Amino acid sequence: MLKIKNINTFYGQAQALKNVSLHLSQGEIVTLIGANGAGKTTLLNSLSGIVPPRSGQIIFNDISINNLAAHQIVQMGIAQVPEGRQVFKPLSVEDNLELGAYLHFKMLGGGKSEITKTRDMVYALFPILQERRKQLAGTLSGGEQQMLAIGRAFMTRPQLMLLDEPSMGLAPIVSQEIFRVIESLCREKKTTVLLVEQNARAALKMANRGYVLETGRLILEGTAGELLDNKEVQRAYLGKDKKEIWER
Repeated sequence: MLKIKNINTFYGQAQALKNVSLHLSQGEIVTLIGANGAGKTTLLNSLSGIVPPRSGQIIFNDISINNLAAHQIVQMGIAQVPEGRQVFKPLSVEDNLELGAYLHFKMLGGGKSEITKTRDMVYALFPILQERRKQLAGTLSGGEQQMLAIGRAFMTRPQLMLLDEPSMGLAPIVSQEIFRVIESLCREKKTTVLLVEQNARAALKMANRGYVLETGRLILEGTAGELLDNKEVQRAYLGKDKKEIWER
């Protein structure tokens, strides 16, 4: 589904990604592991067209998306849930979801019935959002805002969802619910997921494969089991202070 070949991404003269190559197959959950500043968010932003790579190739469903604008990449079937949620706080939950459906309604010809159907799918994933549908997004809890951010991205009916630190700042029980939904998106909705997650152990527990990013370079890849068993990964990212939330 997705092939990234030797991409190099810069912020001005500072190089953030260095010859990064990876791939995702349809239906996978793949996680990116790395310390703060390793380039994980930059990689997601390169894929979504926010910070396009200066060189290299990004191929999605056999089509190059290097030179596409961000909204065109969404139309192609890639949606990003940014770090920090970034919901529209002055708008209601329902209005946030309607904005997520904008491309279907205005650009791709999706009718109101299709939008309603997709919104009902979101409410099935996150029943609390249906209860809060008339509530302003800014009054939701952090966990509810994260649910809304994921739901808003799902309103585009993406083939590939990019998730950036979905459990950041959330209580363990809320994080567990977020991870449950991520697995459901992949298993039931057939959505492929590329996940950046601070809780590396939890991410690897639900992922098929993973990549380790260090100062802009991919230094290691493997199945989730291989990375969980790798002593260097254990030392750097799976220490005793990083216990899995499901064990709490």
